[in-house]
Amino acid sequence: MTLVEICLEDLAGVAVAEESGADRIELCADLAEGGITPSIGTVAAALRRATRIGVNVLIRQRPGDFVFTADEVDAMVDDIRAIRALARPAGVQVGFVIGALTPGGTVDAVATARLVDACGDAETTFHKAFDQVPDQHTALRELIDLGIHRVLTSGGAPTVTEGAARLAELVAEAGGRIVVLAGGGVRPANVADLVAATAVPEVHLRAAETVPSAGAPSPSDGGSRAVTSGRMVADVLTALGRAAA
Repeated sequence: MTLVEICLEDLAGVAVAEESGADRIELCADLAEGGITPSIGTVAAALRRATRIGVNVLIRQRPGDFVFTADEVDAMVDDIRAIRALARPAGVQVGFVIGALTPGGTVDAVATARLVDACGDAETTFHKAFDQVPDQHTALRELIDLGIHRVLTSGGAPTVTEGAARLAELVAEAGGRIVVLAGGGVRPANVADLVAATAVPEVHLRAAETVPSAGAPSPSDGGSRAVTSGRMVADVLTALGRAAA
């Protein structure tokens, strides 16, 4: 069965994703800006809510580009160490979503190696910065050499559907040495075809729905917010289950 990872920033979404059958979450903050590291309190609360689902934490010091200064890498290393020190339930695996690029758009091996080292024995995922590199095949081999466990990608295209051919190439080239995690436009309607066309072993999506705000509208509150949809998570799993039957 294809592994399903749900990207979220709402604490309630941890239980929603778990109860709906997802295998893992990517915990983030500020997804409207592409995602940054959630607060230590948010991570601690997520770990208190999880009972069996894997929790991968995004480590990204700021929004914008993926070219980080030495001080920014230091801050991300400190975040990883602080998160690794948190209590977690037995059976809940904690991993980290990391990455850095050079000004030329290639993998920053020095910065990435520092982040990998800070993660210790925790699993690591190289995030969507991978879709900005000019040569994904070379970059994939570099990530393997760096000891990265997984790479999140849409094959360098805006969506996984458009990048399906490249995703299939990356899965073949990975040869089991690194996991290709397909993300970018994954939906219940296309997930089965995506897996059949590419053989990706894992998929990633933001299963979001909009709900009304609890408070009165204000300049900082547009009257609604995005939360994790249990129905969408379940629909993705149902589509995958039917395809596998």
